[in-house]
Amino acid sequence: MEVENPNPIMNNELVPMEDTQPIETEMQLDLLDPEANHSEELTPSIVEQQPTKRRKKKSLVWEHFTIETVGVGCRRACCKQCKQSFAYSTGNKVAGTSHLKRHIAKGTCPVLLRNQERNNQSTPYSAPPKMSSFTDAPKRRYRTAASVPYLSFDADRCRHEIARMIIMHDYPLHMVEHPGFVAFVQNLQPRFDMVSFNTVQGDCVATYLREKAIIQRVIEGVPGRICLTLDLWPSSRTIGYMFVSGQFIDTEWKMHRKLLNVIMEPYPESDTAFSHSVAACLSDWNMDGKLFSVTINQPLNDAAVDNMRALLSVKNPLVLNGQLLVGNCLARSLSRIVEDAVISVHGLVEKIRDSVKYVKTSESREEKFIEVKQQLQVPSSKTLAIDDQTRWNTTYEMLLAASELKEVFSCLDTTDPDYKDAPTGEDWKQVETLCTYLKPLFDTANLLTTAATPTTNSFFHEAWKIQLELARAATSEDPFLSTLTKSMQENFNKYWKSSCFILAIAVVMDPRFKLKLVEFSFSKIYGDDSASYVKIVDDGIHELFLEYVALPLSLTPAYAEAMNGQSVNSEDPQEIGSNGLGLTDFDVYIMETTSQLAKSELDQYLEESLLPRVHEFDVVGWWKVNRRKYPTLSKMACDILSIPVCTVPAASLFDTVRKEMDSYRCSLRPETVEALICTKDWLQSEIVEAPTTTQVKVEVPI
Repeated sequence: MEVENPNPIMNNELVPMEDTQPIETEMQLDLLDPEANHSEELTPSIVEQQPTKRRKKKSLVWEHFTIETVGVGCRRACCKQCKQSFAYSTGNKVAGTSHLKRHIAKGTCPVLLRNQERNNQSTPYSAPPKMSSFTDAPKRRYRTAASVPYLSFDADRCRHEIARMIIMHDYPLHMVEHPGFVAFVQNLQPRFDMVSFNTVQGDCVATYLREKAIIQRVIEGVPGRICLTLDLWPSSRTIGYMFVSGQFIDTEWKMHRKLLNVIMEPYPESDTAFSHSVAACLSDWNMDGKLFSVTINQPLNDAAVDNMRALLSVKNPLVLNGQLLVGNCLARSLSRIVEDAVISVHGLVEKIRDSVKYVKTSESREEKFIEVKQQLQVPSSKTLAIDDQTRWNTTYEMLLAASELKEVFSCLDTTDPDYKDAPTGEDWKQVETLCTYLKPLFDTANLLTTAATPTTNSFFHEAWKIQLELARAATSEDPFLSTLTKSMQENFNKYWKSSCFILAIAVVMDPRFKLKLVEFSFSKIYGDDSASYVKIVDDGIHELFLEYVALPLSLTPAYAEAMNGQSVNSEDPQEIGSNGLGLTDFDVYIMETTSQLAKSELDQYLEESLLPRVHEFDVVGWWKVNRRKYPTLSKMACDILSIPVCTVPAASLFDTVRKEMDSYRCSLRPETVEALICTKDWLQSEIVEAPTTTQVKVEVPI
């Protein structure tokens, strides 16, 4: 038996505000349903005593329901079609007929719905009945539960939401043909005709095309250049999938990162795989002439590097002849270094892991461990956790926590006879050494986990410190330390050599450091040879600046200012090119004179005093504020500061296992795979991104 809800508000009933006496008069019952005759809705005994006074019910709802007595003083309304019962009356309390009308009107009666669809008829009610006015009620005010608006069924909207659901949650397209899902949807809304695999695939591609058009308009309006990242995913079918992302600063001086393409590469190990993906992306998004740099997720062989540089020199000849190629992803480089370091001391790490597992796999042992910690008054706030060996940050945090709790482990060794093979004092010393040299790698990787996309200058300081510390430790007389850090230093040196030039020119664009930090750090790393390395950076940034001075008209500072909403005076093209003579010499003259003036713009910036170092300094915001003072240099700075150092999303920064395309997606058409993955990235960024104001914080000097 269904229990009546004691709360009348939950049943959308009218309730007197002054008192809670039951509704007894026929006039008050008519307020619930003016069409119904409520003489039968009085107490059953009264109805039985006065059968001759019963009036015929006028409401259409009684053509579809009958009243059944289910107990003493309790009656329920039963649907003639589906036999489902609803509350009607309990004692003197009457539920009314609104909920019965909704059962018919909204198509929730499956039997009635099938009959109507078979006969091509509509439901008796197109919408829930409206309440009559209370103006005639005798000095009594009523309240009702929040009304639910009547929403008409929209099959197209349902298809759209199914496509979004599949995209956002990586559900297989074939789920729309799974019997369990089909049954669920049919019970939820019988009028919805479940779509097929081909239909939902088309809906997902249509969603992709709509979102792509929005991104295309954003890219077309970018005043500067665009930097690309390439992340190659292998698959069990020996086919590769190249994830191509673009990073840029928009007209509002905000950094954006968008996944642009997922390109299937039949021969991912070939020397042309990466260059082919870049060319395909540029063609797809009409970005010829806008490419600035390329960052790759793995080291390339010489032939592949030559192919990539050749492409850059053709597609982007005005930017250092295509030399802005970052050959290593910072996150993957750090993961490889940590993985090699952990492998070199595998026995030590395994011993610590076994000790942590001994404590964490038993509630009683964990409680005892905490009790001993409290008795020893160990100040550490760390908690033990078994690491996930596919994510190196969890291994580092496990080692760090265990190291801080080594006193508790030592005491556990003496009080618990089942705890065996405990780490020795020398083991704990080596663990502390390992954590000391993993910490700067961990801190650097954490910079990439921030919600806002970090600018390139943020990583120079971290990179040169790691390079210096590992180089010093590799020459240590401590055999454990030198063995550990030598392999780490060799691996990081590969990243440093391929990326230090770009990191250096990025930090020059930071008014807190400029070329001074490059000179200081290189003197620490290269010693007497530092001047030659500093000169490479100085010459490179001056050469790049001159190329910006000579940019085509469509990329001049005046064009960038126009994109920011500022007016640019222009003459009629017909008047400018009316005779076609003499303008070439005039353009050369303008270029030469502008070059002399703009050349001093960079020198003026470098010669000015450094800004005080402050917390949360917004370097892009500083260039926005100073764009009129440095019209050309500010444009170049935005392009440099948007060079990405990482090719993977934040969720994969600490992965030690390379991402691989799953077999299901490999079975789909390449166009469908691209549509699903790219659209998910765009929809997620719409949720995450929020409008923020760009400002420079200068209140807290370091």
